[in-house]
Amino acid sequence: MAKLYFRYSAMNAGKSTAMLQVAHNYEEQGQTVRLFTAGIDDRYGVGKITSRLGLQREVEVYDANTNFLEIIDKKVACVLVDEAQFLSIAQVQQLHQLAQVKGIPVISYGLRTDFRGEPFPGSVYLLALADDIEELKNICTCGKKATMNIRVDEQGRRIREGEQISIGGNDRYRQACGRCFYTG
Repeated sequence: MAKLYFRYSAMNAGKSTAMLQVAHNYEEQGQTVRLFTAGIDDRYGVGKITSRLGLQREVEVYDANTNFLEIIDKKVACVLVDEAQFLSIAQVQQLHQLAQVKGIPVISYGLRTDFRGEPFPGSVYLLALADDIEELKNICTCGKKATMNIRVDEQGRRIREGEQISIGGNDRYRQACGRCFYTG
């Protein structure tokens, strides 16, 4: 039975690296996978999944108009989705249906919450509908497990207000444990 998987973590835990490894494993066995990332994520160029380790791959992009039920067919062994926090509620439901009705495994990778500790709508529905949920671990600067994300400005000062979505990497975000999130 196929499942919808949600692999989440704070920033910089290796989600993209893990996803690229899964794609490699399927393809090494001669199977077809479809990889997607959010079209709004242009840190390394639109349509590219890039790991901090240097791995990079061009992939398909999804946006608010993407209907996964219309574009995925049975010839696909697995669907992999990076930056899954940006999925709409309807898209999460479509991915769940792909797994449950069409029998295509879907593995999604993303953040659970934003820099304010607020959940992303896509992540809320992934947590609700995913058949298998796994936290990928990362550490805070204090050495404890990082579960939160902190946004910083160009001088490294913490930003506490603003739009939920602001694309950026290590120059804009830091991972933190709960204690450092609240006291930092």
